[in-house]
Amino acid sequence: MIQNPPHPDRHPPHPDRHAFSVACAVLTISDTRDRGSDRSGQSAQQLIRAAGHSVVAYDIVRDEPDQILAWFIQRGGDSTEAIITSGGTGIAPRDTTYDVVERLLNPQIPGFGELFRQLSYQEIGSRAMVSRAIAGLYGTKLVFCLPGSCNAVNLALTALILPELRHLITQLGDANPSTL
Repeated sequence: MIQNPPHPDRHPPHPDRHAFSVACAVLTISDTRDRGSDRSGQSAQQLIRAAGHSVVAYDIVRDEPDQILAWFIQRGGDSTEAIITSGGTGIAPRDTTYDVVERLLNPQIPGFGELFRQLSYQEIGSRAMVSRAIAGLYGTKLVFCLPGSCNAVNLALTALILPELRHLITQLGDANPSTL
């Protein structure tokens, strides 16, 4: 008999040694949004700050592979520890985020996309199957690519990313011999 998976609210986040702020960058990938109309980017920033983290960068780029790649290269050498993107993860011809970012991530975190689609299915039904939400590491930075809808951003941040962000950053630090 197959049992339903546990609901994320039933399990507390992984305990960490101490609370600390993670330096986050928020990137909206859209051909139509600007800072005034970017509800997803605004919501992501609010949730990140409310969880005790900082937003060190917030940008909007067009859904153009060269622009997305240039933005990631620019972030490569800065103090950002986690990157949250929204937009461009569907299957429409203009949705190029997944195609660009998937090549940058090593390793990928496949469980993120799987869990996100499962949670999305509970909210929006079978349309969740077209989401190409993805996560992984770009160098030493955590990357989470989310759909552009405000509901998707809120779901991913509150149910998956923010409850585990400090733990994931701690794991990355523990893996680096210079921080031991």
